[in-house]
Amino acid sequence: MKYLIVVPDGAGDDPVEKLEGKTPLEVADMKTINALAAKGQVGMVQTIPEGVAPGSDAANLSVMGYDPAIYLTGRSPLEAASMGIDMSDTDVAFRVNIITLTGDGEYEDLIITDHSAGDITTEEADQLIQAVNERFADENIHFYSGVSYRHCMIVHNGSTDYDMTPPHDVLTQRVGDHLPKGEGVDFIVKMMKESYEVMKDHPVNKARIEKGLNPANTLWIWGQGKKPSLSSFTDKYGINGTAVSAVDLIKGIAVCAGLNAVDVEGATGTIHTNFDGKTAAMIQEYKNGKDFVYIHLEGPDECSHQGDLEGKIKCLELIDQKVVTPVVEYFRQAGEDFRVLVVPDHRTPLRIRTHSADPVPYVIYDSRKEEPGDPNRKFHEQSGAKGQKFNSGYELADFFFEK
Repeated sequence: MKYLIVVPDGAGDDPVEKLEGKTPLEVADMKTINALAAKGQVGMVQTIPEGVAPGSDAANLSVMGYDPAIYLTGRSPLEAASMGIDMSDTDVAFRVNIITLTGDGEYEDLIITDHSAGDITTEEADQLIQAVNERFADENIHFYSGVSYRHCMIVHNGSTDYDMTPPHDVLTQRVGDHLPKGEGVDFIVKMMKESYEVMKDHPVNKARIEKGLNPANTLWIWGQGKKPSLSSFTDKYGINGTAVSAVDLIKGIAVCAGLNAVDVEGATGTIHTNFDGKTAAMIQEYKNGKDFVYIHLEGPDECSHQGDLEGKIKCLELIDQKVVTPVVEYFRQAGEDFRVLVVPDHRTPLRIRTHSADPVPYVIYDSRKEEPGDPNRKFHEQSGAKGQKFNSGYELADFFFEK
């Protein structure tokens, strides 16, 4: 038996006026996923526990079978694990976004315009992180380059007792209303302010501005946490597997859970990711003897954060065409029994351009027990509301893996 979990990040949405009250999932042309839905099971799942912020960290832990209330120690430590950073028990990891601020005047009066600095390239971002390290790194603080706008800061003997806000939650808002708060946080606020002076006139940004691209002109620090400790996925479910994703968060969860994590050249975490490369990597992992692949695709979430309705719909269609279709065809040609779960980690409604904790639809298909085809059973919120409801992602995972 082979298992596949497909996570179109942030694919869940609310009714959109421009779509005459439908959601992107309702209008996207997803022939293969909806064919699986027609002969499988469709329902809703509450991936975000009550009282937990609707972040991709909690949501993906939940979908992978882990209760965030027990296992979530912060987002950035999971990303640090993927990046190969060896944290001590007293280290604190922070997520560092490279973002775009616009406006004039004091730093506090600038506007948070783009949480990803126009999806800055990893190569450009690495140059900026090097400049930041030259300015701020010492025996207690160091910055590590990640992918695109996503990076990491480690503070030795640090504190997690701060109130810190993800930049994608406060787009178009004033910086001063959302700076980190808490006892002892002043050194972080100072670095954020000074990073603006380090970065705004850097050659990388001069070149970006000349090209009409958003400048990557400040650091935004958040997502703090300490070294994570997940139980073994293989011990829990009795199967071995691999995660395929462009983002360090997902690969970090995999590493901490004892799963393999694959790097794919050209995987960006946007609609322009290397879909073909990811799919080839997935199929190769099955050929190498893996029972399970967790494929995470960030593109729909990024489109929602950017307010890009057409991009979100197109990304969903690409996931169906370039990922789900060829993997399902591989299973059938190989004569494999297989189970597929398609589920967003959370909603990212276009109207608010950030995450929400509302339930998301799921599809489960089992090649051994196809249900009679129902063309009205599809992968979207309205159809899911008519099916079985799971109160947590980890309960859905247990059901999917038949445990």
